[in-house]
Amino acid sequence: MRPPQMDLNLFQVFDAIYGKRNLTRAAEILCITQPAVSNALARMRRALNDPLFISTPKGMVPTPLADNIAGHVGEALQLLNAAFSQGETFVPATSRKIFRVSMSDLAESLLLPVLGEALQHEAPGIRIESYYTSRSDIPLELANGNVHLAIDAPLIDDPQVRQIPLPSDRHACMLRPDHPFAGDSLALDDYLALDHIHISSRRRGLGHVDTALRKLGRRRSIQMRVQHYLVAPLIALRTNLALTAPLRLLQGYDARRFELPFELPPLEWHCYWHRSMDHDQANIWLRSKFTVAIAALRSESPHLR
Repeated sequence: MRPPQMDLNLFQVFDAIYGKRNLTRAAEILCITQPAVSNALARMRRALNDPLFISTPKGMVPTPLADNIAGHVGEALQLLNAAFSQGETFVPATSRKIFRVSMSDLAESLLLPVLGEALQHEAPGIRIESYYTSRSDIPLELANGNVHLAIDAPLIDDPQVRQIPLPSDRHACMLRPDHPFAGDSLALDDYLALDHIHISSRRRGLGHVDTALRKLGRRRSIQMRVQHYLVAPLIALRTNLALTAPLRLLQGYDARRFELPFELPPLEWHCYWHRSMDHDQANIWLRSKFTVAIAALRSESPHLR
C-alpha cells in the first residue's frame, strides 16, 4: 500500500498540534490563523482516514495513530531543519537562539550558574529554557525538537539518540555545624545511628543509598523523604538529620561533610541529543559549554571536613 501524498506543511501543523494540544496555540507558533490549522488538520484526517486528535475539555488528545507517527514526523522535520541549517554559521556573540534543555533541579543548581556566567560574557543574546522532562519522554522530545539537549542518568537507550558521559561526582554525608555528633569521621554504626533525609521523586522504593546498605544487610532510619535536592540541605542545616548527596552540592553550604563508611556508586550524568543535531553548530557549541561547566566544577576541588 502506497503512503498518502501530503504537503510537507501538513506535517508541520501536525507537529505543532501534537506539541501544544491546542489549535489556537499551534496557530500562534506557526504564525497562521486557527481556521488554517483546522483546515490542514481536516486534510490530514481525510488522507490518513483517522481523526488524529480528539477535542476534550483538557485539549486535543492524540489518537493511537497520532502517537505512533508523532516521533517519526518530529524526527523528519528535525532532519530537514538540520539539513537546511548546516550551511549556516553560528556566531554565539550575536545569536538570539533559544535552547531548551531538560535537567533535574540538581543539575540546574550545579551547571546553570556556571553556564549563565559564560553566556553573559560570550553570548548575551542566547536564552536557556530549562525544565525537567520524564526520562521515558526524552527520546520523543529530542526527536520533535521540543528539547535540544538533555542531562540525565545513563539510562536512556535509543538508536536515534546520541550521548556522551559527563564527569561523575562522589557522594558524602552532611551534618549541620553544631550537630551533636562530635566525631571526625563516620563509622558505619555512626551513620546508621543517625536519622536521615531521603531524596526521591518517587513515592515508594529504595534509593541507591538504601540499595547499597541492603547489600551489607543493614538499614538506615529515614525520617524525612523529599522530592528535590535543593531543599534537603536547608532541612539538614536546621535539624539533626543527616543528608547523603553529591559532594558538589554539599560544598555550597556551611556544614560538616564526611566520607561515607560504605561503597556507593558515583553520581553519573550523560548529555543527550538527537542524531539529527550531530553536525548542528549551535548544538555542538552548547554541548561544549556543558562540558566546560562541569570541568569548572571539578577544578574547584571539593573537599571534606
